[in-house]
Amino acid sequence: MTIQDRSVGRPEPQPAIVAAAGAAEEQRFHPHPTLVLLLGSFGVFLVFLDGTIVNIAFETISHSFHTTTGRLSWVLNAYSLVFAAMLIPAGRIADRYGRKRMFITGLAGFAVMSALCGIAGDPNVLIAGRALQAAFAALVVPTSLALILPEFPGIRRHVAVGTWGAMGAAAAATGPTIGALLIEYASWRWIFLVNVPIAALVIVFGSRILHEAREPKSSGMPDPLGILLVAAIPAALSYSIVEGPTRGWSDPAIVVGFVLAAVLLPLFLWRTARASDPVMDLGLFRDRQFSLVNVATTLFATAFYGMLLSNVVFLQTVWHYSVLRAALASAPGPILVALLARTTSKLAGRIGHRPVLITGAVLWASGAVGYALWTGTKPEWWAHWLIFNLLVGLGISMSLPVQSAASVSTLPPARYALGSAINTSFRQLGAVLGISLFVAVLGTPAPSKVLQSFQHGWWLFAALSLASGAILLLPGFRRKDSSATPSASGRR
Repeated sequence: MTIQDRSVGRPEPQPAIVAAAGAAEEQRFHPHPTLVLLLGSFGVFLVFLDGTIVNIAFETISHSFHTTTGRLSWVLNAYSLVFAAMLIPAGRIADRYGRKRMFITGLAGFAVMSALCGIAGDPNVLIAGRALQAAFAALVVPTSLALILPEFPGIRRHVAVGTWGAMGAAAAATGPTIGALLIEYASWRWIFLVNVPIAALVIVFGSRILHEAREPKSSGMPDPLGILLVAAIPAALSYSIVEGPTRGWSDPAIVVGFVLAAVLLPLFLWRTARASDPVMDLGLFRDRQFSLVNVATTLFATAFYGMLLSNVVFLQTVWHYSVLRAALASAPGPILVALLARTTSKLAGRIGHRPVLITGAVLWASGAVGYALWTGTKPEWWAHWLIFNLLVGLGISMSLPVQSAASVSTLPPARYALGSAINTSFRQLGAVLGISLFVAVLGTPAPSKVLQSFQHGWWLFAALSLASGAILLLPGFRRKDSSATPSASGRR
């Protein structure tokens, strides 16, 4: 009997048997959605934790390597630059080659590069490790969300997205404290090495629980030149801002950096408009609200990340707090963010994104102005720090999570994933500019001028926050959102 004949004469399978087999198949390949949500959220927590945990170690690493603040700023900037450049391509790669595969690959690479950072004996090795770490981190973010969304019906999907997004706020809230504990009782190297066992656990469970998904029609990696330009433009600008005060603003290298950034920007726009598979869909920026929110996001992120580093350095260098005490002194604001992020998002859904975002920008700027006016060289945490820290935290809770929602709320559901990735990229670019501006404003002042340098930074960041709110006063916001619940299969 041939292979084709072996089924002849066999009874047709009964519907009940078929249903049971289908149920078994469903059970095997579709675990409980909560497990998928937990795994995806842990992956995102790990990635965003590394965006803030290094801030608390900035001074410690600087002393360990006996290097300058300007050079060490690239430990932070390398991560943000590569993460911003690779975030959109990472989603496309995952669509093409498999979201589970790329999620696991991203975590594995992230763990290996974390180990490299942890054992680095030279600042250049640490900077290179951070850049590679960010490239793998960029794979984790879009794949985790893409794996989570299909597990939840439309009516519950917003809860899953809210939980996934809240993990980023939780990472920001706990990152400095976790980092301080590791530095206090072990070494700064453990802020990187701790990623290895956690990533390994997520990989083990993810390999067994997650199921593969891909988009057969996805084209994979978009325009490589566009990806390179996304990273090169802010890198050139950041170099000139960071090194300008030391080398002199008329130094040829500094001038070349500014000129290069100015020349590459129109080149990027030209290339993106003409590439067959561009790295960024410029058509999205025809949506007025999408454009305004992304400008506001960049301005606010510049202020937020600049002051995040500024405050930690201030507490350690001016008030002479220990690493752990500095982290605990800065913790109330981020904890407030974690507690209020979902509440402010719901409020924005009821009364509109614009009033919440503008209020958040004003509150955040008020906290920065408070630091500039009342914080002195004498440590007075209760009287001259806590209230401003809480104001800043309240402002963040009304800004970062609401910006994410506002940026995509007027886009069609199929463009939600791409819109979110672009907004996150702009936020990371703002991080690069904020850290660079802080380093440039602080410089290397004489002991009698240190407080004044920090005050200049606080005034600058307050102005940037107010500018992010002022941008939103321009016409273009819609009172009611036109988008539906985020689509599980939205193309990037």
